[in-house]
Amino acid sequence: MNLSKTPPFYYWDDDTLVLNIIGRPNSKKDAIGVVIGHQLEVYAAAIPRQGGATAHMIQYLAGIFCVPKSAIVLVFGEKNVNKQLRIKSPIKLPAVIHPGDYKK
Repeated sequence: MNLSKTPPFYYWDDDTLVLNIIGRPNSKKDAIGVVIGHQLEVYAAAIPRQGGATAHMIQYLAGIFCVPKSAIVLVFGEKNVNKQLRIKSPIKLPAVIHPGDYKK
């Protein structure tokens, strides 16, 4: 029995994936990391200046989820490592997100 009170790092709102991430800017390459608590690590090969790393990360994630960049809305965290994104109708999912959790 899992008694952990850690909230999930993602959930579905109809066909929109709500994703909590912890950004790792200034990385050697763009990559999806591991789940840490209620956040998914996302590495960005961009300098964290004026929200540029966040914009770079959104562009990277658009490719990962096979959606246009306009399908990703930043809820909060433009200039912070803690972010929440809403991804409308993702076509592909990284392995850490289970398609069986999809609810229409």
